[in-house]
Amino acid sequence: MSVKGVEGSGAKAPSSGAPAEASGAPVPDSTTGPLVDVRDVSVVFRKKRTLAAARQVRAVNDVTFHIAEGETFGLVGESGSGKSTTGRALLKLVPTESGSIKVAGHDVTNLRGGSLRRARRSMQMVFQDPYSSLDPSSTVAASIAEPLVVHERLSAKEARSRVNDLIEMVGLRASYAERYPYEFSGGQRQRLAIARAIALNPRFIVCDEAVSALDVSTQNQVINLLERLRAEFRLTYLFIAHDLAIVRHISHRVGVMYLGRIVETGPAERVYTAPAHPYTQALLSAIPDPRRRSGRIVLEGDLPDPARPPVGCPFQTRCGFVMDICKQRVPEHTAVEGGGEVACHLQTTGPTLAGSPLNDLVPTRATSTP
Repeated sequence: MSVKGVEGSGAKAPSSGAPAEASGAPVPDSTTGPLVDVRDVSVVFRKKRTLAAARQVRAVNDVTFHIAEGETFGLVGESGSGKSTTGRALLKLVPTESGSIKVAGHDVTNLRGGSLRRARRSMQMVFQDPYSSLDPSSTVAASIAEPLVVHERLSAKEARSRVNDLIEMVGLRASYAERYPYEFSGGQRQRLAIARAIALNPRFIVCDEAVSALDVSTQNQVINLLERLRAEFRLTYLFIAHDLAIVRHISHRVGVMYLGRIVETGPAERVYTAPAHPYTQALLSAIPDPRRRSGRIVLEGDLPDPARPPVGCPFQTRCGFVMDICKQRVPEHTAVEGGGEVACHLQTTGPTLAGSPLNDLVPTRATSTP
C-alpha cells in the first residue's frame, strides 16, 4: 500500500474480488485462511518473593482465535481479564508460555532479534494513552519518521515527505509536523499515533483501548478514521476495548474474555442480540438502552485472584446459573447457533441450550436489579 497522496486524492481501496459491505468497505476474506492465527496461547507472569513462595499469575490461559484479512476482531471483558496482555503477546511485547502465533502464515512465536524486528514491519500497535505513547521531547515528525529511518533507511528528505503524507492521511495538516506532542489535543495525538502505526504499511494492527481515553465525539472521529484506513488498505485489526457499544460498531466478530480465557466468540450481531454465555449477557446488560425490558444483571464480587483461580469454570463464583458441574470441570468450547463458540456447561448439561441464547433462561440465584 502506498501512503503517498491518499488523503483527498480520490484513491480507491484495492479490489479483492469479494462483495462489499453496505458501507462500501471490503468484507473479510476467509477463503485464503486467517491472516492471524492464535492457538492455545498462554502468558504467565512470575514474581519472586523473599519471605514467601513465588507468585505465579496465568494472565492468558489457552487462548485460541483467528482473524481473517481485512477483518476487525473485537476483544472485550472487564479490566484484568487479559485483553491487553493478549494483544501484547501477539506482537511479542510479552513472552508466551505456550501456544503458537502465526501472522500471514509465518510463525512468530519464537522469533528473536533481527527476525522479530523484520516481522514487526507487518505488525503494529496503537496504544491506549495518546499522552504517553509519543515522546514528549521529540517533534511529531521525528516520532513518525523513526520507523521509516530504522526499517527503510530513508534519507531525511524522503522520510519528511512520507511523514507529511501520513499526517494528512489521518486528517491533520502537514505543517503540524514540527510541533511537539504537548501542543495537541488527545484526539489529535491519537491520530498521530495511528499515523506512526501505519508508516511501514503493516497488515495487522492491535488497537489496545485506542479510544477509551477520548471524549465521545472524538471517539467517533477516530473510529471512523480507523474504519476508513481499514477499507482503503485492507488492514486487519484486533480491537481491544471495554466499551461494548463501540466494539459492536467497528467489529465483524467479537471475543469475550474472562479471567484469561475466551468464553465466547461469534459474529458481532449474534453475540450482541443472542449471547450464549452468562458473562456476555451480564456485560451487554450494562449498556444503557431505554428499550430494554429486563433489568440490568449485576455480577456479585470482583474477578477472582488470577494466581488462585477457582476450580472448574472460572466464572462459577459469579454466575447466576451455576451448577455442580461448574465447580468441578472447565467447560469445553461448543458451537453456537448463528456462528461462533461458547465455553459454558449450560450448553451441554442440565437445562441444555444446545447453542441457543440465554434470553429465556431463568437464573438459579438472583442477579438482576431494575
